[in-house]
Amino acid sequence: MSSPRVRRRRWPWIVLAAVVVLLVPVAILAVPILTHQNQGSANQEAPVDEFPLEVSATGDDGRTRDMMVLSPEAGGTIDTSALEVGQRLIVSGSGYDSSRGIYVAICVIPDDPSVKPGPCVGGVPDQEQTDVAAGTVQYAPSNWINDDWAWKLFGARSYDDLAAGTFTAYLEVGDPAGDGFDCRVDRCAIYSRNDHTALNDRVQDLYIPIRYAD
Repeated sequence: MSSPRVRRRRWPWIVLAAVVVLLVPVAILAVPILTHQNQGSANQEAPVDEFPLEVSATGDDGRTRDMMVLSPEAGGTIDTSALEVGQRLIVSGSGYDSSRGIYVAICVIPDDPSVKPGPCVGGVPDQEQTDVAAGTVQYAPSNWINDDWAWKLFGARSYDDLAAGTFTAYLEVGDPAGDGFDCRVDRCAIYSRNDHTALNDRVQDLYIPIRYAD
């Protein structure tokens, strides 16, 4: 049987091991956020059509991104100039930097494109893990897409194809009014933007203007 002295000597090593176990995951999540270098602007020009269904832009990082909105019904059409609360939309994109997560939601269009879009309908997507069957489609006012395994534990969904930077978001149109904004008065759009891991980086800010039905 080991002596009390031996037991006491083991405690510092046990504590150190516990600290390492706790700090390593924190470092894995925090270091990429703290060391991220902003890539610039998405460079999207104002759409020619007032309410287009598809937009494209080549960002300062050299990537050409495309985003479009579709109806979930085969052969269905979407009128982005008259959205209804509870209406369901499919938003797809390609050319995105899949090493960074994105939020997809209806947000207020800022006057200055260097400013983060928002506030947004539905707020920040719920960062909680939900148990659903594989292949289940869940519609929500805002979607979170991030392929990092750690963020998946908090409810992020994967990109469709990492190399192509493609994604699919399933939006359910939420209440147009929130804290300090009203999309029946303010100019709003379906936005893609970097998630909290690169919050001030505007390079993935693509938008499709929308309006709520009267």
